[in-house]
Amino acid sequence: MRKASHFRRSNVFRYGIILLMVIFILLFFVLNLIGGVVEISVQDVFNAISGSSDVQPTISAIVLQLRLPQTATALLAGAALAVAGLMMQSLFRNPLADPSILGISSGATLGVALLLLGGFFFRFRVTDLPLFLSDLAVTGAALGGAILILLLILAVSGVLKSNTNLLIVGIMIGYIAFSVVGILKYYSPKEDLQRFVIWGLGSFSQVSPSRLPMFTGLTILGLLASFLMAKPLNLLLLGEYYASNLGLNTNRARWFVILVSGSLTAVITAYCGPVAFIGLAVPHLTRNIFDTSSHGTLLPTSALMGGLLALIVNYVSRMAIFGGTLPISAVTALVGAPVVLWFIFKSSSFKQS
Repeated sequence: MRKASHFRRSNVFRYGIILLMVIFILLFFVLNLIGGVVEISVQDVFNAISGSSDVQPTISAIVLQLRLPQTATALLAGAALAVAGLMMQSLFRNPLADPSILGISSGATLGVALLLLGGFFFRFRVTDLPLFLSDLAVTGAALGGAILILLLILAVSGVLKSNTNLLIVGIMIGYIAFSVVGILKYYSPKEDLQRFVIWGLGSFSQVSPSRLPMFTGLTILGLLASFLMAKPLNLLLLGEYYASNLGLNTNRARWFVILVSGSLTAVITAYCGPVAFIGLAVPHLTRNIFDTSSHGTLLPTSALMGGLLALIVNYVSRMAIFGGTLPISAVTALVGAPVVLWFIFKSSSFKQS
């Protein structure tokens, strides 16, 4: 019989795991820059980033215009989705909650569907626009749809005091959006439908260098705001009644959690499309590794783990053997789910022994 202290993670163990995650993040960040259909040496990557003239212009363009923005996007998107998923699971005390549970991702999908598929009814097709305007319009439509649903959820949260009822409202909004998207898909030409389907598979390659600063700023702002919610989230885990008795304004805390997690979800879905699995699985993975429910630990470690998983997925999806074109959402669960299952079973076996 193992003592309980054996599976209580010590601070030394936790700092060691965090250091290991940081090392792997740096490793896969570099691998994402050098790997792909075109192999590039570490020296050429360094020369391209430093602006040295000792690198071919083509190699420099691949690194600076394609791989560096895509890698940075993957890191930030993975961190944001993991944190948003953790906040949703803690707010609703539901292990199956993820960033899309309130219908915000569905709102983004509906916005893109109205732009790409609905234009057929108005004799307007976004594909007729120049490519950069077309991509900008898709991002704007996704962000607009997500923000509208987020505002609706925030308004409803002020009326519905029950988290369960709010959760049901979010799920119903998702069903309504799904139905409208289904009708648009049924009547749309196959060319428009193909682009919508490709967008729906998710990609970290849609953030160009000119759009990266805005994406980075919005994501980091949301992450910093989420870290301020560690104490309120810890209190909410006790239940709203106990949290109120301990001095927490539960309505304000719930509103802020929804705002921050919803904003992160809206930004990531707008720029990258729907990215599945990360927001659902990473919180469970970090809880099993660090054996804690304290959000002071879980929020930053989930961000690190989410960023690492996204970098791994992005690297796998761009491997030469796959032609460098695998969609992100098709790879996230395939790569991550076995790891999460392994940790869950390993942890359960360890605690029973």
